[in-house]
Amino acid sequence: MATAAVDSAMEVVPALAEEAAPEAAGLCCLVSLPGEVLEYILCSGSLTAADISRVSSTCRRLRELCQSSGKVWKEQFRVRWPSLMKHYSPTDYVNWLEEYKVRQKAGLEARKIVASFSKRFFSEHVPCNGFSDIENLEGPEIFFEDELVCILNMEGRKALTWKYYAKKILYYLRQQKILNNLKAFLQHSDDFESYLEGAVYIDQYCNPLSEISLKDIHAQIDSIVELVCKTLRGINSRHPSLAFKAGGSSMIMEIELQSQVLDAMNYVLYDQLKFKGNRMDYYNALNLYMHQVLIRRTGIPISMSLLYMTVARKLGVPLEPVNFPSHFLLRWCQGAEGANLDIFDYIYIDAFGKGRQLTVKECEYLIGQHVTAALYGVVNVKKVLQRMVGNLLSLGKREGIDQSYQLLRDSLDLYLAMYPDQVQLLLLQARLYFHLGIWPEKSFCLVLKVLDILQHIQTLDPGQHGAVGYLVQHTLEHIERKKEDVGVEVKLRSHEKHRDVCYSIGLIMKHKRYGYNCVIYGWDPTCMMGHEWIRNMNVHSLPHGHHQPFYNVLVEDGSCRYAAQENLEYNVEPQEISHPDVGRYFSEFTGTHYIPNAELELRYPEDLESVYETVQNIYSAKKENAE
Repeated sequence: MATAAVDSAMEVVPALAEEAAPEAAGLCCLVSLPGEVLEYILCSGSLTAADISRVSSTCRRLRELCQSSGKVWKEQFRVRWPSLMKHYSPTDYVNWLEEYKVRQKAGLEARKIVASFSKRFFSEHVPCNGFSDIENLEGPEIFFEDELVCILNMEGRKALTWKYYAKKILYYLRQQKILNNLKAFLQHSDDFESYLEGAVYIDQYCNPLSEISLKDIHAQIDSIVELVCKTLRGINSRHPSLAFKAGGSSMIMEIELQSQVLDAMNYVLYDQLKFKGNRMDYYNALNLYMHQVLIRRTGIPISMSLLYMTVARKLGVPLEPVNFPSHFLLRWCQGAEGANLDIFDYIYIDAFGKGRQLTVKECEYLIGQHVTAALYGVVNVKKVLQRMVGNLLSLGKREGIDQSYQLLRDSLDLYLAMYPDQVQLLLLQARLYFHLGIWPEKSFCLVLKVLDILQHIQTLDPGQHGAVGYLVQHTLEHIERKKEDVGVEVKLRSHEKHRDVCYSIGLIMKHKRYGYNCVIYGWDPTCMMGHEWIRNMNVHSLPHGHHQPFYNVLVEDGSCRYAAQENLEYNVEPQEISHPDVGRYFSEFTGTHYIPNAELELRYPEDLESVYETVQNIYSAKKENAE
């Protein structure tokens, strides 16, 4: 009977949602149902928020069932934005109707801002003041972030420009939050739990679009601890570590019992789970991100040591970090507690080398040099993080393909958050801003940012006067150039000087010589690069030299290149180009070509029609050949 009543009501409710004045018979049928059945119907997912609003206005009983803090509006919120539910406690009182309205408003504001970014920042990097209107938004930031994630998760190959700018905005918002948390964290007193927490902050800052949390990292490490306990139980069923509770801080004092834990750890980590030092791809930033170390089960000495130390301390073995030159180590005390110890009272553990235990002499053999006793000492959290970020900084300086220098920018931000008065890094940051041209759209926000950095450097080290003066001069020259900007350059294919241009923006091409796939996002009737570039690239050796069209292309390896027309050919089997800047120029991938967004089409207004003709001709020829 209950099922029949529900089915009957499900037919009545949509009618009630569409009609302002429902018939008395239909209303009577609905409100006569038990409250639990009515609530089940209203939460079934077949009704929209607008439906619920109209239904709740029909009578007192339905209005009570649809109260703002009740289950009906909670379900509406959950179905529409499921990822937000983790932010609410089951015991909290929540006005779900009000939350729904605020979230919906935040979503509209987010889309409005994302839609504006392409027009404002198409010709330049998003400047430092580009996010000011986001920072001034009212309402919870998590709602705004959730809408950005929804945009990124939109299915299909459309809305590429929206996704491009949504990603940039989300990247910025999360990094700002993480950097603030890191600065607050650095004010805390040192404890051994903090080493892992600090490493996770670095991981989060460099990977703000990944879902990384300290809680999840601890959960994964706890699963390793459970495996170690299982092995330890086979060695010593009465071992005190087996009685430790999760999150405890108890330590074992007996060396023999500590040794049993380390033996079990080495077996689980290196034999069972196959963790190892990454000798084959040592200079890879992934080796420094703790979530990647756990996923890939490989890392470099410092990240492997943090994992090893965390597992050991959870099981009661008080290992300590040693900032050893060229090879981060851990130390394990062999002396009596409270005694006057020296470096020879410790065994040093190489987590990168499968938990190998070393003497002082063997540590020196490891790096091939003698070091002072001070370098065998314990280091605090800030020093460990400084070394991790320093490694990332070195990798960032080595970047070749990533023309945005994202890793270098991120590692500079992190390092200067810890040590804000590092003159050489401040100079590097100023040069990087200038090189990337991250200039503001109207005001001189970034110009002032660069000048502020330079003034700070001058105060810290007057000896840097020459370098500072050079950068100030070029910064001021940029201001003058910005005043002389003449606006958008429009290139018409129909113009006589463009008659030799064969290809159009949006076409998927292949380089005849190097074989890479790419998409065209700009062209010039002849090579517009300087004489030095033309000479270095040996352009004169081409049959047509520099007197031929050249194309700006986004390459599948993430680089941007400038290619001669005679070196390109249409790719008859086009595939989507995986390049971070595709969305900056194109709104959609059709399967055969890219469609330019409004800003790119404004600059090449006749190219889209040419693309359609090219694709149609190629596929007609392909069909004829097949027949």
